Amino acid sequence: MHDTRNDLPARTRAKVIESLNARLADAIDLEAQAKHAHWNVKGPNFIALHELFDRVAESVEEHIDELAERITALGGTAYGTIAAAARASSLAPYPENIVEGLQHVNALAAALAQFGKKIRKGIDEAGKQGDADTADLYTGISRDADKYLWFLEAHLQSGR
Repeated sequence: MHDTRNDLPARTRAKVIESLNARLADAIDLEAQAKHAHWNVKGPNFIALHELFDRVAESVEEHIDELAERITALGGTAYGTIAAAARASSLAPYPENIVEGLQHVNALAAALAQFGKKIRKGIDEAGKQGDADTADLYTGISRDADKYLWFLEAHLQSGR
């Protein structure tokens, strides 16, 4: 870790940095999955889904920056390369051969739900470590993940 005047104990910072880097890898993967869906979606709801998937990607991109900056503020190194994210992401691989709109909605909703669950676990872990700021960061990310999960799942909940 790098020297910092941050008053959180070094051990706490090390544990939180590890958690933040794990979520950073997941977020980079999730953004790429959303962009994959955005670029490759086909079907009668193309434009609505194309735009929705881009909004998901943009939201996640903002959180990538927040996660990385929190890591470095705590004295850590943010592992944000594509190669690092590919090695460390805990998200399930995105199905690369789908094109139909609802297939992408379902796949992206699954990834977002998995991401949200891990972010919520991070809220608890950061709280136990005494890092309210990281817990707050995770809480904001969780709210956005839940919002976009709702937007996606609304397409799957037609009542048919």
